[in-house]
Amino acid sequence: MMKNKIWVDADACPVAIKEILFKAAERTQITTTLVANHAMRLPSSRYLNFIQVLAGFDVADNEIVKRMHTGDLVITSDIPLADEVITQGGLALSPRGEIFNANNIKSKLSMRDFMDVIRSSGVQTGGPSALSQADKQSFASQLDQWLNKQLNS
Repeated sequence: MMKNKIWVDADACPVAIKEILFKAAERTQITTTLVANHAMRLPSSRYLNFIQVLAGFDVADNEIVKRMHTGDLVITSDIPLADEVITQGGLALSPRGEIFNANNIKSKLSMRDFMDVIRSSGVQTGGPSALSQADKQSFASQLDQWLNKQLNS
């Protein structure tokens, strides 16, 4: 049976999260592919791949959706990408450790769209807070749960 893979929306993925993923790929021998529109250095590993796409709106997202399979894990904080991943039978996990699934993705999309409307009207909403130690621990915990399911199936 072919193992599921991990796909990373790498343009906006924090370095600390990439480092967790690099170690996990090597430890578990699960193929992890980073997709970005700018060059990126990866540690030498037969389990790590990099796909550079052209710059442009959603180009990396579209490449991930095109290549992923049912059961694959996609690391992203991009809500529309997470929605597409779920629609295709994948699992989406944010770099902060939040799992996006069929039960929560539509409300996340609605909130995202609402915030876009607010911002476009000129309201300053601020950006996300810096990645905290708790965020990193939550991500690592959720990643480990997914990896354990893969290794024990």
